[in-house]
Amino acid sequence: MEFTGQILQIKGNQMRRQIAGCIFDDFAELGQLIGYCQLTRVDEQGQVGPCQGSRIAAPLSDHRADPEGAGVISGDWLQGVVHGSAPVRRRAMAKAITLLESTRTDHRAQADELLTTLLPHTGRAFRLGISGVPGVGKSTFIEALGLYLIEQGLRVAVLAVDPSSSVTGGSILGDKTRMELLSQNPAAFIRPSPSACSLGGVAEKTRETMLVCEASGFDVIIVETVGVGQSETAVAGMTDIFCLLQLPNAGDDLQAIKKGIMEIADLIVINKADIDAGAAMRAKAQIKTALHMLRPASPNWTVPVLTLSALQKQGIADFWKAVCDYREALGASGEFAAKRRHQALAWMWEMIDSGLRSRFRSHPRVREELPALARAVEEGGTTPAAAAFRLLGHLQSNEQGRLPRQPAETEI
Repeated sequence: MEFTGQILQIKGNQMRRQIAGCIFDDFAELGQLIGYCQLTRVDEQGQVGPCQGSRIAAPLSDHRADPEGAGVISGDWLQGVVHGSAPVRRRAMAKAITLLESTRTDHRAQADELLTTLLPHTGRAFRLGISGVPGVGKSTFIEALGLYLIEQGLRVAVLAVDPSSSVTGGSILGDKTRMELLSQNPAAFIRPSPSACSLGGVAEKTRETMLVCEASGFDVIIVETVGVGQSETAVAGMTDIFCLLQLPNAGDDLQAIKKGIMEIADLIVINKADIDAGAAMRAKAQIKTALHMLRPASPNWTVPVLTLSALQKQGIADFWKAVCDYREALGASGEFAAKRRHQALAWMWEMIDSGLRSRFRSHPRVREELPALARAVEEGGTTPAAAAFRLLGHLQSNEQGRLPRQPAETEI
């Protein structure tokens, strides 16, 4: 790649003409942004991520880069995310999140170093999870809430997760379009991310992205999930409060008491109450009755059921008051701090699971035998369990080079 005047020239048809998802018109502004030039690319395996890092070692007018890619996570990066001016901080956050979301293995060490550097500056924001079925009005509600919080003097970050196609893998990432007013406010930061077919309604790197937003000084972080059903509950395990949005006439009493997402909600909201006030009140009564039949998630909190209209901006203040009451109730009992500790431990186990899957898929013996075993399973030559057992055996340490005994077909 070359820097020539005001034009960024990227050689190679695999490279995209952008820097961490942002187009820069002024290279002087980019030079003040951060000491790391990171370009988004697609490698031979189809993995998306920034190019090999090159640290800008001098003012950008000199156009010199470190060819070795050393010293990627520098004090300049930390200054940009934590202490930079508003435009510098915004772009530094975007670049940091791009690095975290990269699927290239050679960027994991850089991302881990970045998180370790930012960790002392995290933990002071309030994390709010928003979920609900498609069409319930999550984006409209988040925009109304975000604008209300900004009027109260708070800075708001929104992490919107957009569903990815199971066929093409693509994602529209159109949540900013629905939050037009909020996206233009300098006190707000909106980052849409693809779900990449991750289960639970959130993206794989949502937790890490929250830490970047906290380090940048945002007071409230709102996580909007994809449109979910009864079992997508991952967002509740990474936020301080989990709010479930419901629609009037969304089901009967039996539907309301089904276990799953309903029983882990800390706050339930009936949105679009302006369309049919009577239906909204009936839905509220049904849900309140159903909640009495479910075991409460916390002994220090009774889940309230509210009605509001995000479109008309009615009931937003009452919603935020309920959120503040929740934080005060759990903070006084010590449950709030304990909840964050448990979430950190759960995050560790998720990373262990993710690392084991990655190690399994990249193991040379697994990559060698997987195609033949997959064909054998498809053709009925072996059982899925026997094939899986053989492949998993390659991960086990065996100094004699022997695989563990495979179960007989009758044992499966």
